Amino acid sequence: MLLCAPHTSNWDFSYLLAFMFIRRIKVSWMGKHTLFKKPYGTFMKWLGGIPVDRRKTHGVVDQIADYFKKTENLIIAIAPEGTRHKTDHWKSGFYHIANKARVPLLLGYLDYPNKIVGTGLSFIPSGNIKKDMDIIRDFYKDFRGDHPEDESDIVLREELRTT
Repeated sequence: MLLCAPHTSNWDFSYLLAFMFIRRIKVSWMGKHTLFKKPYGTFMKWLGGIPVDRRKTHGVVDQIADYFKKTENLIIAIAPEGTRHKTDHWKSGFYHIANKARVPLLLGYLDYPNKIVGTGLSFIPSGNIKKDMDIIRDFYKDFRGDHPEDESDIVLREELRTT
């Protein structure tokens, strides 16, 4: 599971595609279902897109975790903010998918001020969401998106409920 953060610009997707091309790796990605409507739907799927209807809760975590178990050499990129706009938390699906499928989280970043795109830390979630999110927060603390004012707080909804 490749995390792509911070996600504050429409350009982020273009940089992901360029990263995939340069590294010669096939990366799938989850995007809102509206991106897959005609006339671009087939092209988006060809690019590795997996449509997700975010308006419904319908077992996406289980579906993607099962997909990981059935597919060899699968990398799914996800922007954990779920939007380019500022929110008070990240969506937690990435964590639950990686934990359930027992696949590593690979922390990818866009650092616009320094003009760098890359990957860094990789680890299999321990199941201790607080401990793992502290690691993730520490990793991303110095990276800035194209619109820093739109960067979301690196906290999961589960963590907000316990504070």
